[in-house]
Amino acid sequence: MLARIAALTERPLSFIRSFKYRRTDSIPNSSRGEMDFTDLDSNATKCVNLRLCSVSGCMTEILEIRADRPSFHVVFVPGNPGVITFYKDFVESLFKSLGGTASVSAVGASGHTEKNWEHGKLYSLQEQIDHKIEFIKVQNIEAPLVVVGHSIGSYIALEMLRRLPEKVMYCIGLYPFLALNLQSKKQAVIVKVIMSRVLSIMVTLFVAPLSLLPRRVLRLISELSNGNSWSNTAHEACCSHLPQYHTIRNVLYMARTEFIKLSETPDWEFMRENQEKISILYGIDDHWGPLQMFEEVSRQASGIALSIEREGHTHGFCCTEAGSIWVARHVASLIKNKLAR
Repeated sequence: MLARIAALTERPLSFIRSFKYRRTDSIPNSSRGEMDFTDLDSNATKCVNLRLCSVSGCMTEILEIRADRPSFHVVFVPGNPGVITFYKDFVESLFKSLGGTASVSAVGASGHTEKNWEHGKLYSLQEQIDHKIEFIKVQNIEAPLVVVGHSIGSYIALEMLRRLPEKVMYCIGLYPFLALNLQSKKQAVIVKVIMSRVLSIMVTLFVAPLSLLPRRVLRLISELSNGNSWSNTAHEACCSHLPQYHTIRNVLYMARTEFIKLSETPDWEFMRENQEKISILYGIDDHWGPLQMFEEVSRQASGIALSIEREGHTHGFCCTEAGSIWVARHVASLIKNKLAR
């Protein structure tokens, strides 16, 4: 997800207490779809609610759809940047793919908000983990939990499973960032930037002034940097959040703490002990979750349900409608199969 920041340096979502998105478009099912969703309630369509929620005194952006009678609750954790509005299409599609049987809450990262609610406070990876645990406590969610994480959010989801073992019944990682990839040139560059105070300040001072530009100019920059494949949702999230000074500082600081923590060996013993409750989706060409890590996980914890996405989507699946819909259907299929067992 940090690639979005790199892209922005290379080349009015007006926020109120709550408002609603409504989908007006649709994409047909993939002709190569391997999962059968014909038994799902096709009428399970509701508005996505974007609201502010105070979690441990931190104003947090939440994307949410509430089911009328949920049998379980899906809590989604984003990657970095943790701008939750990138995942609007994914949340909508996941709710629909689950047939309206579960509520879905996508919890934004602390400090990765459109407005500077926390007055420049920086949040580490550990503080982001604590923040997600506290969210569950604050919301008093009584239904069984399914936690889903993207990128570094997969690591956070596993930590939620560790700390709430009786509450979390299932944990799904999407394109996970669980350990450093020493063979990745991109990660080598990112390390040099985030570990250098001077370079981090330079990136921040380059990106932050973009927030002063008119929205139409920001949109043009986003389109030129990220291409036409990005959805309108992704472009809007990029323009409204990423140029903000407090957001880019938090993105870089969180990344720094990520790389420090993930330089450690993964806790294979914990993953083996909980392998029946874990599923992970990898991508074909993803330096954050390379296939050698897929092989390592399969050796260390053979009971974890592993799969590889071969449809041509990317680590940033949430930036396209097609990627959001495919991944949402994959997650729904995993959950349905888990419940069936």
